[in-house]
Amino acid sequence: MMMTPYRPGRKGGNFYSGSPVDRGAQDRGDAARIAFYLMGGETLFVPYWRGRHLIIQDGAESARIELPTRRATMMTPEFLEQANWVFLGYLDERPLFMLDLSLLDHPELMFPRARGTFRELRPIAGLLPADEAAILAQARGMAHWRAHSQFCGNCGAPNQADQAGHRLVCTADPTHLHFPRTDPVVIMLVHWQDRVLLARGTRFGPESRTLSALAGFVEPGETPEEAVAREVLEETGVLVGSIRYHSAQPWPYPGALMLAFTAIAQGDALRLDREEIAEARWLGRDEVRNHAALGFTLPSPTTIARRMIDDWLGDGPG
Repeated sequence: MMMTPYRPGRKGGNFYSGSPVDRGAQDRGDAARIAFYLMGGETLFVPYWRGRHLIIQDGAESARIELPTRRATMMTPEFLEQANWVFLGYLDERPLFMLDLSLLDHPELMFPRARGTFRELRPIAGLLPADEAAILAQARGMAHWRAHSQFCGNCGAPNQADQAGHRLVCTADPTHLHFPRTDPVVIMLVHWQDRVLLARGTRFGPESRTLSALAGFVEPGETPEEAVAREVLEETGVLVGSIRYHSAQPWPYPGALMLAFTAIAQGDALRLDREEIAEARWLGRDEVRNHAALGFTLPSPTTIARRMIDDWLGDGPG
């Protein structure tokens, strides 16, 4: 029986969340069922090619993903035996698979009736419906994990896919099991009185004018709240307290989970780590709203950083 997945509404959810896919975890171990689905004529595929996805663009302001059926492809059983694929679950009660075509030089030949083209996700993500972006977040995260986990991290032997692509088993020692990973990243909007701290990282290059919330990876042996305090102190010299959880966002570049927090600074003096932070500013609401006139831009509306900023401005969903 199909189970209804939990899907937060757009009011409470962040972009890349709220997937319409029932992940069907209860069926991953049924190898016969999965093999039957793979060859089913109405089975849907999320094609993935070297970080790109099959996208149909409808004019300048909207786009949608193309999910070809098995019947509409040139896939053979022999090709599917060699390709990396993952059972993603059920979309409208139809089986849905990620199919990695990265070994092909001309993946479009696999889909002779396709109307879309293979496109990078980041530049056009904001044109997609939020639920379709969530599907791609799941698909590309699994594709990246599979592509970078071909060999056992314990002994170096090749891994073999199991559980419909959701588990890898070492071919030399079947007790060595490998599972999909997601890297936790904290992102924090730091407050001081009626201002917030926005910064620009050096990794974005001198041409970038985007100021955003501070962020950093959670290190082994620390909680997300501890990571917030450490990252803010390391990057800006600011001590923070009153750390409060805001929300979370899957971040498929390539596979992170953004954990958003707010924090209250204990002072506004800045001491920047110039290897990490190119500039940082304390900004009031009027300055943030008039960012274009002040020579900087805000993060994309698809980011959790922008969601936090909009919430602080009073322009977000709350």
